[in-house]
Amino acid sequence: MYSYQRLQSFAHNVFLKIGCPAGEASQASEALLSADLRGVDSHGVARLSGYVRLWEAGRVNASPEIKIVHETPSTAVVDGDRGLGLVVAPRAMEIAIKKAESAGTGWVAVRNTNHFGIAGYHASMALSHDMIGLVMTNASPLVAPTFSKERLLGTNPIAVAIPAKNQPPFIADFSTTTAANGKLEILQRKDEIAPLGWIQDEEGCPTENPYALENGGALLPLGSDREHGSHKGYCLGAIVDIFSAIFSGANYGPWVPPFVSFLPLSDDRVGEGIGHFIGAIRIDAFRPAEEFKTHMDNWISRFRNAETIPGKDRVLIPGDPEREFEIERLENGIPLNEKVISDLEKLSNKMGIEF
Repeated sequence: MYSYQRLQSFAHNVFLKIGCPAGEASQASEALLSADLRGVDSHGVARLSGYVRLWEAGRVNASPEIKIVHETPSTAVVDGDRGLGLVVAPRAMEIAIKKAESAGTGWVAVRNTNHFGIAGYHASMALSHDMIGLVMTNASPLVAPTFSKERLLGTNPIAVAIPAKNQPPFIADFSTTTAANGKLEILQRKDEIAPLGWIQDEEGCPTENPYALENGGALLPLGSDREHGSHKGYCLGAIVDIFSAIFSGANYGPWVPPFVSFLPLSDDRVGEGIGHFIGAIRIDAFRPAEEFKTHMDNWISRFRNAETIPGKDRVLIPGDPEREFEIERLENGIPLNEKVISDLEKLSNKMGIEF
């Protein structure tokens, strides 16, 4: 087990080493480690060397000039100047919150940015302002639309954070695929096979091979196949892609620059970097905040106390598992897979930073 403080400090020093200013290194490491704390092991320190790889390839600007390039009272387009998404996305949410304070809602489309970790971290920033946060991003083209053999979409997550009064907040954070690529990376580290319905091979046939993506296969949209509703997952992923990139001027579809190392970076592009779409909604733009949060408490309590099927203790509210992981891991530490430890040790030696 590794303490949160130890891992956060290591990540912070790595970001400093690549040239991030101190404040941005702190922001990036906090956003990154929030994934490990919440049990989303695929998006935490396991991805740290990936960000360094992008920096070494000249695809990450460690000290970006993040700026608004177009705006109205309630909207903005932000250029991330090739910055770390771990830094650009929180800045965009701050802009959305500020606009919501005066206009009721704030919506920010972001271009020229990079992978931003877990979407739920950024959406949750709105909670302390009595606002609902909504965040989405496009990603590496690893997903085949329903009936396609081609990889045209990313895992394209959506996160929505809604405050309550006495109950913990409702925080939904999910990819629009049956499983995210990070889950395959975890299976690879454990030498385990993938459940059917996660991926297809290069011919479009279901496979259990967790390395199928590297051999020309594709992730599947939420639902896996047409009979189980994959067209709905495809629609969700497409909506995220359009909102994140066509609004902002980022790359979309198969032109999104990849985060994964096994996909080459193409010179062909239709925009700048990857894209995010970030929103903040002031609750009292619709009804008094205390009244809304009281009813959210009632909603959460009723669903949590629903009669369960045999063998299940309770109905989970979105955000429950992650919050329980965070409590446990802050107290007892964060477990790391041996291959992740080895990867971090190699990074430590290469960059001259103690791990």
